[in-house]
Amino acid sequence: MENILTGIRSTGVPHLGNILSVIIPSINMVNKRKKGFFSFIFIADLHSIIQTENIQNIKNNVYNITATWLAFGLNTENSIFYRQSDVPEVTELAWYLSCFFPYQRLTLAHSFKKEKDKKKINVGLFTYPILMAADILLYNAKIIPVGKDQLQHIEIARRIAYFFNKRIGKEVFSLPNPYLQEKYMFITGTDGTKMSKSKNNYIDILSSNEILKKQIMKIQTDNKSLEEKKNPDKDYIMSLYKLISPKEKIEKMKEKYINGGYGYLEAKIALYEQIICKFSAERNRFFSLIKNKSLLDEILFHGAKKAKNIAIKRINYIRKYLNFNSLLS
Repeated sequence: MENILTGIRSTGVPHLGNILSVIIPSINMVNKRKKGFFSFIFIADLHSIIQTENIQNIKNNVYNITATWLAFGLNTENSIFYRQSDVPEVTELAWYLSCFFPYQRLTLAHSFKKEKDKKKINVGLFTYPILMAADILLYNAKIIPVGKDQLQHIEIARRIAYFFNKRIGKEVFSLPNPYLQEKYMFITGTDGTKMSKSKNNYIDILSSNEILKKQIMKIQTDNKSLEEKKNPDKDYIMSLYKLISPKEKIEKMKEKYINGGYGYLEAKIALYEQIICKFSAERNRFFSLIKNKSLLDEILFHGAKKAKNIAIKRINYIRKYLNFNSLLS
C-alpha cells in the first residue's frame, strides 16, 4: 500500500503555477484511487509562520487554500484533508527526526542557503526541511506530488528516514518518492522566471477579473511591433497559453505569431479570456465557498480527526523504538 501526501503553505490564494503543478495533479490522483490507500492533503500553516509577517493573515490564508482545493474538485471522502497545526504529533516527530540528521547537511538545503544572508532569518527556516520530512514520515507516505523546487526536500526526507531506520535497526519509515508532472515542472511567471509569490510574478486565477487582467498585462515581452513576425517558442504569454488551451487553439495562436500582424496586447487578452473560460466553474465555486467559512471549518475538522487518529497510532509506534512510551497513551 502506497500512501500519497502533498501540501501547500497557507500564504494566500494558490497561483496558477501551484494549481497546475500540484493541486490538479494531486486531485486527479486522489479521486482515481481505490479504497485501502490513504491520500493525505494538508494545509501547511505551521510552515507558513516562517515567512508570514502578519500572523493574523494565517487564518484567512487557510480558508483560501481550503476553498481552492475544494473548488478544483477534491473528494474529501477519498482523501484525508486537514490543517497541519490540527495534528501536533507532527512537531513531536520533527524533534525526533532532527536528532537523527547531521547539522552540516541541513546547511546545504536550498531553502536555507538562498535566505541565510538576510538579517531576519529565523531558526524555523533552517529546520523547515525537518518539519517537511515529519509531514511525510508521520503517515508513511511514499508518493509525494511536488514541484521541481521541492525535490531536495524529498531527498532530505529520504536521508532522514534512512538514518533513523539504520540507527534503530528496523524499517520504521518507508522511503518517500517525489512525483513530478513533467509538463508543469517549470511554469513561467510574468517576468520569465519561475512563477512565485516571493517574486511577485504570479497570476492569481482566483482573483477578480480586474486584478487577473492587470497581472496578465504585466507579462514581459520583447519590443517587436504589431506587424512583425514573432517566435511563439520564446514568448512568455504563449508558454502560459499552451498550458491551459486545447491543441487547436494553440495552433491558431502560433500561426498568428508566425504570420505577423498580431500584437502582444491581443495575445494577453486571448490568455485572459482562455483563463476565464477554462476555469469558469472553479472560479465560481471558489467565490461561493470562501463566503461559507463554517462549511470550510467543518470539512477541516472532520479531516483533522481522521489524520489525528492515524498520527497518534504512528507516533506511539515510533515512541516505542525510542523508549518514550507514555503512561498516558
